[in-house]
Amino acid sequence: MPKLSAGVLLYRTRDDVAEVLIAHPGGPFWARKDDAAWSIPKGEYYDGGDPWAAAQREFSEELGLSVPAGGRLDLGALKQPSGKVVTAFAVRADLDIADTRSNTFEMEWPKGSGNMREFPEVDRVGWFPVAQARVKLLKGQRPFLDLLMAHPELTGLTEGC
Repeated sequence: MPKLSAGVLLYRTRDDVAEVLIAHPGGPFWARKDDAAWSIPKGEYYDGGDPWAAAQREFSEELGLSVPAGGRLDLGALKQPSGKVVTAFAVRADLDIADTRSNTFEMEWPKGSGNMREFPEVDRVGWFPVAQARVKLLKGQRPFLDLLMAHPELTGLTEGC
């Protein structure tokens, strides 16, 4: 059984350009990576669990903010290169991200040192035009942008540059 994950892709419009909110993973492995390193805020859930409930929980844990109220678009599930299956939901909202604060995790760092250190699960979040998000997002999550832009609600919007 593959691992299951669910997340929320917030989107908004600015001057007829669609923008999405994505997150950069914290910790030492991702510190120097930018392009193809960002993700939609998401996390694991168990088979039989409610992916929407998991997506909301993970959004809150990773950003320290609740998913804004509003209708949601089901973007479906995509199998990632790792074999994990990610289900994504899109919500239209213009969320102020100035007060984001991520939960943390602990790991031995440097590896083999015996020293335990705490790191944020997400070290930064940002709004990006869809065209720029295509560069920033992990390869396996990029098709969610296609699914979002194909939705009739976004007809006439551009991806920016």
